[in-house]
Amino acid sequence: MEAKQAGASLDSLISAFNTRIAELQELVIGRNMYPASSIADLSSVDTALTALELQVQAIKDRLREEKEAIPKAKKLIEDSLRQQRKLQNMSVHIPSYRIGERMSVSNLDASKSILPEASTQQGGLGSMRVEEQPAVLPKEKKGRGSPPLWYITSDELDSLSSYMRGRLTLDKINAAINDMAAYAEANAQLIAAPKKKLAENLWEKALEIRDIAMTETAKGKHFFLEADIKGPTLKLDNTGKAILTVLRHLGRVSESRIGHNRVFILLKPQ
Repeated sequence: MEAKQAGASLDSLISAFNTRIAELQELVIGRNMYPASSIADLSSVDTALTALELQVQAIKDRLREEKEAIPKAKKLIEDSLRQQRKLQNMSVHIPSYRIGERMSVSNLDASKSILPEASTQQGGLGSMRVEEQPAVLPKEKKGRGSPPLWYITSDELDSLSSYMRGRLTLDKINAAINDMAAYAEANAQLIAAPKKKLAENLWEKALEIRDIAMTETAKGKHFFLEADIKGPTLKLDNTGKAILTVLRHLGRVSESRIGHNRVFILLKPQ
């Protein structure tokens, strides 16, 4: 009985030993299977990981630069908004059309007729100087510059009562200021032009304008007559009268009666 138990124990030991040997053989085979390719695979994995680490570091550096640029970007945005507000404020005070485009046709023709043959008379300037000249004008008229263009602002328009403002718009009133400057410019040219350079149909008006310019009320100032008001924006209708009323109220023009003429003098706003 004891011999049988000893034999069974020996068989178990031999079986366990054989099983262990088989496991060791499998481990040796697994370690030695394709050794060169395994090393290559590990090298490629290491290279890929190194590249990923470099990309992550580059992303971190970029994020740090963006974070440092945020205060500068905020300051640039604030400056841009401030400049935008300034430009918007300026645009409110500037008409949407070019200055001088609304000169009336009648006054434009009058100013052009002052020098009808200027290009053909340059060779005869010497003879013109010895011919008779018109009466000497006051000195302040010789230095008369271009008529002023003191446009009104939206604040000034808003300060008017709704009854006075009516349906008038900022652009319409400032366009009328352009017309008045055109009238005054045409009259200034009539005052300064020699008789020989004036068309025959303008000489009588030039004498009348010069007489007005020598009065104390209009001396050295830019002005136009009620008869000069012929558009294109400022006309002798209800809208034109409303515009003149607003401009008198805002100190852009004053009105006087000189002789039989109703004279409007351009003023600098106070």
